[in-house]
Amino acid sequence: MKTASRLSLAAIALIGLSLTGCMPVASPLAGGIFADVKYGIVATDASSATKEGKACATTILGWVATGDASVQAAKAAGGISTVAVVDHSAKNILGIFAEWCTIVRGN
Repeated sequence: MKTASRLSLAAIALIGLSLTGCMPVASPLAGGIFADVKYGIVATDASSATKEGKACATTILGWVATGDASVQAAKAAGGISTVAVVDHSAKNILGIFAEWCTIVRGN
């Protein structure tokens, strides 16, 4: 094999490997093709919660990420002053698009 061909194959392999884990999203489960998972982190007295707010951040290929998925943003979205429950959801589609959301319930 010529040196140029070997370098081309090495470059293609390197590019391929760099794209295999292109978008990690925190989740209790990993789905290589698709994931849509909800899970809780904090709860106090959830029975008294009457409002819900959600704040999300997204990423494309792990290269560009935008959004505010903070508890403060979720509180503002739901008009919540006292937090009773903080849940999260994670979505990943083919490693191309991912979304991380914080879901807050309270009053």
